[in-house]
Amino acid sequence: MAVYAIGDLQGCCDEFRTLLDRLDFDPARDRVWLTGDLVNRGPASLEALRTVKALGSAATVVLGNHDLHLLAAALDPARLRRSDTLTAVLAADDRDELLAWLARLPLVHHDRALGWSMVHAGLPPEWNVAQAVACGAEVSAALTADPRGFFDAMYGDKPERWSEDLTALERLRFTVNCLTRLRFLAADGRLLLKYKGPIEGAPAGARPWFRVSGRRSAGERIVFGHWSALGYCESDGVISLDTGCVWGGALTAVRLDRPAPPVQLACRGARDIGAPEDAVGDG
Repeated sequence: MAVYAIGDLQGCCDEFRTLLDRLDFDPARDRVWLTGDLVNRGPASLEALRTVKALGSAATVVLGNHDLHLLAAALDPARLRRSDTLTAVLAADDRDELLAWLARLPLVHHDRALGWSMVHAGLPPEWNVAQAVACGAEVSAALTADPRGFFDAMYGDKPERWSEDLTALERLRFTVNCLTRLRFLAADGRLLLKYKGPIEGAPAGARPWFRVSGRRSAGERIVFGHWSALGYCESDGVISLDTGCVWGGALTAVRLDRPAPPVQLACRGARDIGAPEDAVGDG
């Protein structure tokens, strides 16, 4: 059995199918982890959801910020942006089934036997993987219990620091922002959510979340997506897998069950190259 992790699809379903073919992927035998952002920006979000859902237990998926944005827009279409490509999903006959499946996905996945964890974006330095799993489960519970109330409170950039004294809503928003939006922390330890570019262009003192000194998740192997400007990066015990398929980069797979070079599929791109917009937190 092979276990692969693949970066953000963002509605690029044809490329996903082609990459699976290139890997000789067999859902009866193999497993695939997907780093979230199955939807939006690309041309085939509906097909991407249907294809991944049809893989059943062969696919392990975490929620990304665009997936959460889709769930929020399904409850309140006023949240849709002109750049969104989610109309087909929201108009589909099987939309309720697809959205219910999506809403049940976790924000963090940890496989103790394999020795890998997966998240869409990143972890704050105060958390190890076990705490990330626990905080992610709190978000999942809130999303299930009161979706409308959850999404009404989800958008925003604050709080910028972790504290056990955060209110329940602050704790949920902080968790969502870390697990689905985080790239950098400022020199003073605040979440730095607005800058989305490469490491070399970051504000003075800023550090990628995985290079912050003393982070509690150091030593744990983590795959993540979300950061197309970073691209493929294997460093500090983590692997970054968003290689900008929707922007004309590549769709990347890496094998987790044994060492192997990454497999990359060059993509034509469905959008002009530019700074990808975060779906959560900007509205």
